[in-house]
Parts: sequence; structure tokens; C-alpha cells
Amino acid sequence: MSASSVIPTAASPETPASSATFEQIAERERKYLLQTYNRYPVVLTRGKGVFLYDIEGKKYLDFVSGLGVNALGHAHPRIVKAIREQAARLVHVSNLYYHEYQGPLAEKLCALAGGSSGDGCFGEKFRAFFSNSGTEAIEGSIKLARLAGHRAGDEAKCQLVALEGSYHGRTFGALSLTGQDKHRKGFEPLLEDVTFVKQNDVESLRAAVNDNTCAIVLEPIFGEGGIYECSPEFLQECRALADRHKAALIFDEIQCGLGRTGTIFAFQSFGVTPDIVAIAKPLAAGLPLGAFIAKEEFANAIAPGQHGTTFGGGPLACRVALEFLAIVEEEKLIENVNKVGAYLQQELKALAEKRGAGNEVRGRGFIQGIQLEVPARPIVDAALAEGVLFNSTQDTVVRFLPPFLLKEKHVDKGIRVLKKLLGKKQKAAA
Repeated sequence: MSASSVIPTAASPETPASSATFEQIAERERKYLLQTYNRYPVVLTRGKGVFLYDIEGKKYLDFVSGLGVNALGHAHPRIVKAIREQAARLVHVSNLYYHEYQGPLAEKLCALAGGSSGDGCFGEKFRAFFSNSGTEAIEGSIKLARLAGHRAGDEAKCQLVALEGSYHGRTFGALSLTGQDKHRKGFEPLLEDVTFVKQNDVESLRAAVNDNTCAIVLEPIFGEGGIYECSPEFLQECRALADRHKAALIFDEIQCGLGRTGTIFAFQSFGVTPDIVAIAKPLAAGLPLGAFIAKEEFANAIAPGQHGTTFGGGPLACRVALEFLAIVEEEKLIENVNKVGAYLQQELKALAEKRGAGNEVRGRGFIQGIQLEVPARPIVDAALAEGVLFNSTQDTVVRFLPPFLLKEKHVDKGIRVLKKLLGKKQKAAA
């Protein structure tokens, strides 16, 4: 076996997994991987709390958290313990069989979505289905909506309404609902019978929804689309139209859900309850797990054999997800999201106003963005050299999706770096 083909072996948390250099690692990826990612020039090897470390030991403050996945930061001791214990017992078992954790996790999520025990005592009764990812949760949601539309024998009730500028995933159903040509181009034809309306345009919404609509699908807050919120009035009209036309109202909370807005579900921040909600990113603290949670009237439309998954809802992921939800509650992390999120927004607005570098700050909690007057990617690139990880989206937006553990002192550091880099850009442009 040649030296270049040696597989890196396990290492302690404090040491690199191999002696390979950045150049060697990047070259191997260029040689063997599909070139689908425009990666940053850094190899990350470990993390702790709100910090990541690269192959040379350099420390980075993480405002990205794996695009919203690592809500508990990195190497949370309770998550590490749960993974170790469960991996030694049972990692995977087919959904042909029961295991200990899928039922309790479904019960917990349905209770949180229903506002009580999930059994209709004080709120709606929900049921859950577990997938591997967010895009699969969207696929399952629209399958369920179409099944419910066809349940009364109405084959024409199959039309979908989605929003311009939205992003729902890379699989064909989710891509068909994504209102951005840059993601759709080259993959046509996609699903037919999808109508796009402008976010917060109530009149266009009313014109699009009719008795043949089986679902209205939206993100309460656009994530990849630039951190734009749906207005409460628009969401209320979505709810009213879905009720009037017996369609499903589907919320995609894959990025904005599970605490990031300052409530466990984003819909609770807006006061409008969907019929189906899709979740994923932070659910299993970094392990692949998604879900869609549906009101009973829609959940009853599906029968055994009409949907399924090999990996979704396995014992390892479900046990870790239960631990994630327990940590969020017991460590009062939602309270921290609200408190530090308000501070982050205050500091971003002050930066935009005083420096004149941004013209708008959007979002809430730990899903926020600042709209710049210059391209965002060079700012993100320069921040990497300063030891801070930001994210850019929609060309001119710096997006913030930090771990729920973030404190004001971390915000201060991030703002200092952003202020410095924007100041350099302004001087260069003068």
C-alpha cells in the first residue's frame, strides 16, 4: 500500500487525525470528490463549545454552527456521553422493528408542537415521521399533503403554492418548491402544478390558492434566501386560505426551527400553527435526523407501505435527539437565544447605522443577517484569517446562525472583527 493511500487513523481530541497537510487534503478531495462545494481554505479537526480548531491548532469563533446544525456547539459532554453509550448498545435497526427511543422522541416533539401533551388536551394532536434530512422531511410533507388531497377521491387536488426566493432542499420535490432559478437551472423538468407567489404579497397569495391546492409551503423565515421574515398578516392569510380550501399549510422550519427564533418552533413566534412542520438541522446535535410532524387529520391520510426510510429514526440518532431537547430545556438555552439574540441584533443595527456599511438587519434570535452594500464573501474570507467564522448568502448578506451557547462577549468579538473588515472595505472604496 502506498503512503498516499493510507487511511488516517483515530487520534486523541487534541491531535490531528493524520499528518496530512492542507494542500494534501484539498488535492485528494479535488481528485476523488464531486466538485459540488466551494470550500473555504481551512481543515477543521475538532471543536469545543462555540469554538473550532483547524489542522494547525488555530482557534475560530463559530457563528455558523454547521449551518444551524450544531446548536449545542461542539463536543457537548452530555451529547458525547449519549453517543458513546448508545453506540456501544445499538446504532441501527430496521424500521421493521421497534426500539426504545423513536416513540418517546415522537411524543416529545408532538407535545412541543401541540402546546401540551400533544394529545389534544390544550392543543392540536400531532404525529411524527422521522427521516435522515431536511429535504426528505419536505418530500414526506408534500407526499402527505397530496395523499390527503386525494383521500376524498379528488385527483385534481394536487397543486402546490410556494414562495419566490425560498429554499427547501436539493431533492426533486423540495427543489420544485424552491423559488430561486439558480438552484433549479439544469434540473428541469421539475414537479408540475407549483405556483410561486411573492413573500408577503397577500393578493397574489389569494389569487394562487384554490380548491385544487393541496398545500401551501413556506419558510416562516427565509434562511438561504437572505433572512427575510414572513409577516404575521401573510401567515394568518395562509392559514385562513388553507382552511377555506382544505389544503395543508406546511412550514419548513429546517433552519429556523427547534429554538433558533427564541421559541422551540418558529411558528410559535408568529402565532400561526401549520398543519405540517418539517424540522431537521439541530435535532440530533450533528447526527443526521429530520422529521415532519403533522396534525392528526393529515397524518391519518397515510397507510403502511406508502412512505418509509431505511436510516431515519434509528436508535442512536433518536437517543441523541432526546438528549438535545433535554439539554435545551434544562440549560435554559431558549432564554439565552432570546437574551443574546437581542444583543446581537442591537450590535448589528448599531454597526449598520454608525458605519454605514449595511442598510438592513433582519431576523431574530440566533437566525439573523446584515444586508451589506458590498459583496459578503470577501468579508467572510477575511474573517477567517481573523479567527471568526461567518457565512454569506445571497451575495450581500452576512448570515449568523451561532450555537445556542453564544454569550455577549462572543458577540462583541464578532462585531469587532466585522467592524474592522467593513472599515477596510470602506477605505479601499474611498
